[in-house]
Amino acid sequence: MPPTAASARTADTHCPYCALQCAQTLTASEEGPTGVTVTGRQFPTNRGGMCQKGWTSPTLLRAPDRLTTPLVRDAHGTLVPATWDEALALVADRLAALQAAHGAGSVAVFGGGGLTNEKAYALGKFARTVLRTPFIDYNGRFCMSSAAAAANRSLGVDRGLPFPLADLGGAGAVLLLGSNLAETMPPAVQHLAGVRAAGGLVVVDPRRSATADLTHEGGGVHVQPVPGTDLALLLGLAHLVLADGLADADYLARRTSGLDDVRRSLASWWPERTEQVTGVPVATLRQVAHLLAAASPVHGGAGAYVLTGRGVEQSTQGTDTVTAAITLSLLLGLPGRVGSGYGAITGQGNGQGGREHGQKSDQLPGYRSIEDEAARAHVAGVWGVDPASLPRSGVPAVELLHRLGTADGPRALLVHGSNLLVSAPDADRVRDRLAALDLLVVCDFLPSETALLADVVLPVTQWAEEEGTMTSLEGRVIRRRRLLAPPPGVRSELDVLADLAARLGSSVPFPTDPAVVFDELARASAGGRADYSGLSHARLDAEPDLFWPCPAVPDGAAHPGTPRLFLDRFGHPDGLAQLVPVDHRGPSDDLRPDAPVWLVTGRVLAHYQSGAQTRRVPDLVRTSPGPYVEIHPLLADLLGVGDGDTVRLTTGRGQGFAPARVTDVVRPDTVFLPFHWAGPGSANRLTTDATDPVSGMPEFKVCAVDVTRWDRPVPVGPAEAGELLEAR
Repeated sequence: MPPTAASARTADTHCPYCALQCAQTLTASEEGPTGVTVTGRQFPTNRGGMCQKGWTSPTLLRAPDRLTTPLVRDAHGTLVPATWDEALALVADRLAALQAAHGAGSVAVFGGGGLTNEKAYALGKFARTVLRTPFIDYNGRFCMSSAAAAANRSLGVDRGLPFPLADLGGAGAVLLLGSNLAETMPPAVQHLAGVRAAGGLVVVDPRRSATADLTHEGGGVHVQPVPGTDLALLLGLAHLVLADGLADADYLARRTSGLDDVRRSLASWWPERTEQVTGVPVATLRQVAHLLAAASPVHGGAGAYVLTGRGVEQSTQGTDTVTAAITLSLLLGLPGRVGSGYGAITGQGNGQGGREHGQKSDQLPGYRSIEDEAARAHVAGVWGVDPASLPRSGVPAVELLHRLGTADGPRALLVHGSNLLVSAPDADRVRDRLAALDLLVVCDFLPSETALLADVVLPVTQWAEEEGTMTSLEGRVIRRRRLLAPPPGVRSELDVLADLAARLGSSVPFPTDPAVVFDELARASAGGRADYSGLSHARLDAEPDLFWPCPAVPDGAAHPGTPRLFLDRFGHPDGLAQLVPVDHRGPSDDLRPDAPVWLVTGRVLAHYQSGAQTRRVPDLVRTSPGPYVEIHPLLADLLGVGDGDTVRLTTGRGQGFAPARVTDVVRPDTVFLPFHWAGPGSANRLTTDATDPVSGMPEFKVCAVDVTRWDRPVPVGPAEAGELLEAR
């Protein structure tokens, strides 16, 4: 029965999950198990559709284990309820004592790519003005850092998609590398309908994923390289574009620099060598290169795009791989033209905005470098502090985690919006580092595995209970609107940070009204790459289709925002894109006798990130109840593994256990394990924490593994359910 007018309240908002940020309308009523219903709302990205996660999102509002009171670990090692005053007093006293004894760097902060722009901004401001610690980073380091580094050095600006997603609809060819859109962002697939029908969709993935299956319509191409060789594949394609006379010579002369160096670096990637490294036949390489070229503007085509995702970015050569993808797109003359371009598909809900305004270890609001003196002076002026008081750059996430609890590293960690025990690489090592801390404080709305390891857990609001803004994968700044008051005892992180700042004796103001925080963020971003100074909550309510940069205009007129970047110039001072030579090195963890199979990891349709939210939604759990290992029939036969048998996966970090799914969607030399679960099937207990030297991105996607059938009971270790270690 629909709610009556008297009982219904509605809010137009956006899905709490990925960066597609599907528009939805929430309605509160007396009906239904959660008291909230959801409908898809017309919006350029989702066009009224949502995936099963969006349709079931209200379930999170009534999760039976929702955190509603602060928890403090007592002398017996048990988390027990406490008042807010008790919990915040304990945190403030412990932080102050640690910093007095060991310096500002004894406290670290770890943020999340799901925080609103306002909360991400306030968290960075808190770390740098109240704690004055250089040690802040966030889980977006695990998401977009390689694509960001590559875009900054090649194009001069990092915005995931520098064009609206809907632009893909008119393309004649799309090269999609390392992204399984059909499962991670299903509503986005409708934007590929035209290119699928034209036979121009090319999907690069070692698995025959749901997205790769889309190439079967209309004659598209699924390219299935050896895991970890995407960079070599791109170099081979770029070689062919030059060697076969497919490049846009006029565009390259007018809009780029560095062609001669790149031409020399590509000379050694002839097709036969590329085939030898990647396993992709020469005929397929030529087919893809010529398909992209035929759709490119220089050849009179409908338009072409090169898109990258985590599958090629989460690598020790991720920055170079994305650089090669950008180089390929520049050789074809794509970026900066309507209907063509390069873009990176952001994963987390606010992965774009979360890195623009202060959570990243080396950045200030507006996507400014914390080492830039002018940037420091500007932001310090907005905050009302001496620029000299601001710390310098910290360290990327993996290095920060390595330092926790060491003699000269941080002794306390504040975690906001991240489930490190499941989402970080080499997760057992992370568990040990968290256990070595003097103080672990987690803000969350559900008892994640990381929260259950904490000394203090602070219950905070979730998406339908708060106002704010998010920035989608396109750079579109959108409004998150409140439908419900939070449960009694739950506070916003803006309130928590303001209260802690006061208790720690800071004179820096921390407003708690999200609209006021956004206005301050806008001033702090003014003049930066990600300039939000022409935006406000009120304007975004009236004009819900605004993209950054959107600067304040001196004469008082409203800047229209920038849906498409690079139409006139790139972000470097000379206005040119820079062609950067790179070369293939291969994965850090190579095959060897005791680990002769590739392990690749990824997502499934029903779950999101560490699963802390989706594993609490019964409909999603029924769809995908637990981890599994995809294994090719040839490999399964060789190892004596049948469908449903438990297999043990062993890497240099540890071992995991999950049932086998015997299927030909994977290569015979490769197994696939999704990463949404804790416990024996946790993928990140196996992954390497080797990182890209430029971006700090861990190599989540590929490592060497030994696979064996396992007929004994599965070992249960201390990481299960975040149990407290004896060391704590």
